[in-house]
Amino acid sequence: MVSTALEYDTSLRLADFAPPATAPHDAAHESTHASTHPAAHDRSSRQASKALLSDDLLERIGLRAASYDQENRFFAEDLDELKQAGFLRASVPVELGGLGLTLPELIREQVRLASRAPATALALNMHQYWIGAALHLLRHGDDSARWILSEAAAGKVFAAGHGEPGNDLGLAHSFVKATPLGDGSYRFEGRKIFTSLAPAWDWLGVHGKDDSDPDHPKIVHAFIRRDAPGHRTVKTWDTLGLRATQSDDTLLEGVVATADRVIRVLPAGVPNDPFVDGILGAVLPGLAAVYFGVAKRAFDLALVSAKSRSSALLQGRSYAYKPFTQKTVAEAAIELDSIEALLERVADRWWAGYPADEPWIARLLAAKQHAVDGAVRVVDLSLQIAGAGALSKRAELERLYRDVRAGAFHPPNADASHEVIGQAWLGILGTV
Repeated sequence: MVSTALEYDTSLRLADFAPPATAPHDAAHESTHASTHPAAHDRSSRQASKALLSDDLLERIGLRAASYDQENRFFAEDLDELKQAGFLRASVPVELGGLGLTLPELIREQVRLASRAPATALALNMHQYWIGAALHLLRHGDDSARWILSEAAAGKVFAAGHGEPGNDLGLAHSFVKATPLGDGSYRFEGRKIFTSLAPAWDWLGVHGKDDSDPDHPKIVHAFIRRDAPGHRTVKTWDTLGLRATQSDDTLLEGVVATADRVIRVLPAGVPNDPFVDGILGAVLPGLAAVYFGVAKRAFDLALVSAKSRSSALLQGRSYAYKPFTQKTVAEAAIELDSIEALLERVADRWWAGYPADEPWIARLLAAKQHAVDGAVRVVDLSLQIAGAGALSKRAELERLYRDVRAGAFHPPNADASHEVIGQAWLGILGTV
């Protein structure tokens, strides 16, 4: 039903979207999308008028991006500075040692970071979505993932180990073997692909299949420590774009997740759990923010080029006075405005809480899909505006042109996203 596409960092697929209408009838799950803690909504009002990431910091990060790309090197210096700035604990509640940013506030910072260093922003979205999932649970009275927030506040880095070769069922399935050890802990064996933050993670969130009872297989969601024996990184990352993410493969060779770090054991198949909901509510707007930031930067560079290039045809006036330039700028500006409007609306609504009967997954997927598709269009238009000079390997636009292409491969891909959105609105999600 869903065409298989290259996975990137998290293998969320059509099978991952359980329809709220078929959820078990218990108040705890039905309130997943409507906060029971109103105070959490304005927890970070003190940050609302002030950007977390300074212009000076973003300028330094932007100046390093080209060398990371050229050398296919991890963004170690960016990570150090962003840790110091509090970005990795930005949405952790203040009372747990974080800065208490809301999702809409975090999204705005992610856009700003992505506009200068797309790979850095993309990789750190994989950290941020674990924080978002844990926060989602905490805001609805479930502290089973509270430790994630505490660890993030202490400076620990989280990465995602969801992608697997050939697994187009995503979190509904796994080729990684999860063996129960009798005390609540699990041993994991298998291969994970596209592990962004591979050189730097402290905790790797993984899922695997426990088929010790063949009639009732389970999907185990757990976290493994970097210093635990039984895993290793295999250098595989040499790609068209987003090179600084260093999303290498991870071999799980008997690594054990202790019982206190096993966060969910769910029936195999379509996951229907607030923790998975929280992952989606964080990762999809975050992806949209990254590609919106790429598009914004490309547009800004194109405007500078159009106003600085002189035209002999126009007797020395700039290309800004050419009708073609004006039309192309208008097309890009309209696209950008629509991406921003949908992203902000979806982030605001998720944070405030969707009604139980609203197709929230359709909203989230729409924001992500519109952003990645629209960003490609904006970047392509920006190259037309800037002219042939943008093709130079020394040009930032050339790198943005490559980086933005990765958006098509973030699961769920376009085909899967459109299927889920359509089925959600038609009321048949999970029945076809």
